[in-house]
Amino acid sequence: MSARVSVDVEKDAGGDYAHLTNTAIRSFGWENVTVTVKDRSTKQPKDILSGVNGIVKAGEMLALMGPSGSGKTTLLNVLAHREATPHATVQQSLYINGTKTSLKDFRKISSYVEQEDALVGSLTVRETLYFAAKLSLPSSVTKTERIARIDALLAAFGLQGQADSLIGTPIRKGVSGGQKRRVSVAGQLITSPKILFLDEPTSGLDSAASFEVMNFVQSIARKYKIIVIASIHQPSTTTFELFDKLLLLSRGKVAYNGSIADVKDYFSTLGFNMPLYMNPAEYIIQLVNTDFSKDQTKATSQLSTIQDSWSKSQDAATMVHSIETEVSGSPIGVNSDLGHGAAANPFLVPFTLIHRSFIKSYRDIVAYGIRIAMYMGLAIMMGTVWLRLSTDQSNIQSFTNAIFFGGAFMSFMAVAYIPAFLEDLSLYHKERLNGLYGPTAFMISNFIIGLPFLFVISLLFSIIAYWLGNFRPSAEGFWVWVMWLFLDLIAAESLVVLLSSLIPIFVVALAATAFANGLWMSVNGFMVQPETLNVFWRYVFHYIDYQAYVFRGMMVNEFGKRTYTCGSDCHCMYPSKLEAECKIDGKAVLASYGYDTGNISKYVGYMLVIILGYRLLGWLVMYLRKQ
Repeated sequence: MSARVSVDVEKDAGGDYAHLTNTAIRSFGWENVTVTVKDRSTKQPKDILSGVNGIVKAGEMLALMGPSGSGKTTLLNVLAHREATPHATVQQSLYINGTKTSLKDFRKISSYVEQEDALVGSLTVRETLYFAAKLSLPSSVTKTERIARIDALLAAFGLQGQADSLIGTPIRKGVSGGQKRRVSVAGQLITSPKILFLDEPTSGLDSAASFEVMNFVQSIARKYKIIVIASIHQPSTTTFELFDKLLLLSRGKVAYNGSIADVKDYFSTLGFNMPLYMNPAEYIIQLVNTDFSKDQTKATSQLSTIQDSWSKSQDAATMVHSIETEVSGSPIGVNSDLGHGAAANPFLVPFTLIHRSFIKSYRDIVAYGIRIAMYMGLAIMMGTVWLRLSTDQSNIQSFTNAIFFGGAFMSFMAVAYIPAFLEDLSLYHKERLNGLYGPTAFMISNFIIGLPFLFVISLLFSIIAYWLGNFRPSAEGFWVWVMWLFLDLIAAESLVVLLSSLIPIFVVALAATAFANGLWMSVNGFMVQPETLNVFWRYVFHYIDYQAYVFRGMMVNEFGKRTYTCGSDCHCMYPSKLEAECKIDGKAVLASYGYDTGNISKYVGYMLVIILGYRLLGWLVMYLRKQ
């Protein structure tokens, strides 16, 4: 019989979220997990994990515990087929039913819940599960089956009353912290994984909420034979007792690896009697924690004794024997068809991301609402400062200044997009590590979802600023202005995407984007005309400056088909063929900048190339950055 997991959705009165007709996963084991890095001070190899063994059976929950820096998260990442830690050498043997698996096979049967909730705050609980299903379930799963699975998960995790409540944003209150954790876990269970990794699932929760979350996880694990491995920090007694097994680490070595029920007796045999009424999790953490000990020599010696006692114990030998028995007894190729089915159709994933982003964009005021308000404020300011300029030569410089200001500062204010993009980027990284989609789908959806909003911003800004400023009064002139402003914003937002992907830290991304915009303002041809610009700045930066082409295009739009009066004395500042009529042909102004009216399509082409270049570079950064 195939080892494939066949899933039929079946909601019943008990809240079942799935019926597994064939349980393929019997056990998950690992042997001699060792992670080595170079010590920063001595430059010598240093083990942050050393010879860790373990095995968990279907339906069991394993707690990874230890003091800070003991290697819990590193071990969890190794077991989940993720990067252990940067620049580390990893030695490990991981087995499903006694057989090694590839990353591709492993992702089909496992899910990973990050310490920080990977949730979109402007979605409801039901919508969160809906998009989790759309991104992870194959197209063979019908809409009816998908809805049944979502409803059953809501019931299983006690979230029916909050199904239509928002997750919550910094501005809009949503569900509680414990409920968010349950939503995160439920979102990973949508595909009926057989192994579930939880990184600090109770972090930031009080003891009641911690128990609530882990109790739900335990009930699901028991019912559907899911293996749960969770790193957890000092749980309460009731939460601790929900686990079946404990793997206790300290300084990268195992201090205990066995049944939760045997913890007290095991340490008693070593001479460490647990005080009555004390939280056992707290007691054993104190036993193996040397960080705050006044006598470091004594504490280190005690820890070494505990670690040596475990490595030489019969329990440790029995565990290794269990792993070896699984390996020797497994049929060859058992895992070649493991998994809970094919992934979602990759061609449909971008549309799902666009749908999710659209909901977020119009609900989350931070994403575009605040930006629209900022741009409207800028339009009113600009329109009233450059209010109804007359077409006299004395205002030619003012028109030029307004064109520069409108293009450059609209571009500069794209820095307001950084927080929203970094939030999207964080979610993308977590979903990519769970194998849902890659950088191509993310980049396509991110680009498409921004277009309508940027066009609306360009249009609203232009309606106010263009007519108040008395720019060339024609429908053609207005719509050409809107086009240039639209391309300007697309390029500016694409630059934000590139720099924020390269440096995903808000303050640094903000500084880098501001610096880049300052550079583009300096070399775009307004401050210093292109013909007189320093050779270095002209040939290295001016010709790749998208603001330069926006400035050129807007200048041609304003001056290419307009004339200006030369004043009462008829002394024209710009000589032209209309000088005899006491007028200035706007083309004379363009000539002073070295511009002509025949290159508009070429300028548009350059803008599109620059936008594409930013997006491709952003895609490359995301592709190369695996974590």
